[in-house]
Amino acid sequence: MAGIGHNSGRGEMAGRSWRTHVWRKARADLMPTLPIEVVRRRVARAKELGLPYKTYAGLRAASGDDLIGFMFSSNALRVLRAGQRVPSDRVSKLMTLKEARTLALAHAPVQPDQLSPPTDSACKAPRPFAGWGETRAVLLDALTAAQAKPSRMVLVCDTALEAEWVAAAKLAGSLPSDVFFAR
Repeated sequence: MAGIGHNSGRGEMAGRSWRTHVWRKARADLMPTLPIEVVRRRVARAKELGLPYKTYAGLRAASGDDLIGFMFSSNALRVLRAGQRVPSDRVSKLMTLKEARTLALAHAPVQPDQLSPPTDSACKAPRPFAGWGETRAVLLDALTAAQAKPSRMVLVCDTALEAEWVAAAKLAGSLPSDVFFAR
């Protein structure tokens, strides 16, 4: 009778190097080789958006579209009370973005006019714990007003509840505010 398992514990089978070769070739064939000009342009675009290239490439690959801008929650911009303005460190980061749309979503009691400027536009955020349909409608209305396609916008958020907006509006992805504003 054989030992543990039915193959007598033998791990190596004939043809292992050939299977490894074929597997590596198949994986390499799945990855497209981009012309250097395309790679350079994408690296430059990542820099314009203030993102590391690896992050930019991951978001771009996940959405299938190039990124055109960011959607910020008032929490991510550190505006938590009525009358409060966006802190200077956040404003300076927003000013470094080139050819990027910026849209802010204001949680009550914050009003949208507290967030624009420094963002291009601002709207009211979905109510906390609102239904999925209502959340989606509010987000899509904000994106329509900003003339932005959802799959081309990245959400910069502070809470798990806000991170769910990515799925609700079918956004390109999300970044924690600490990561986005750290650079």
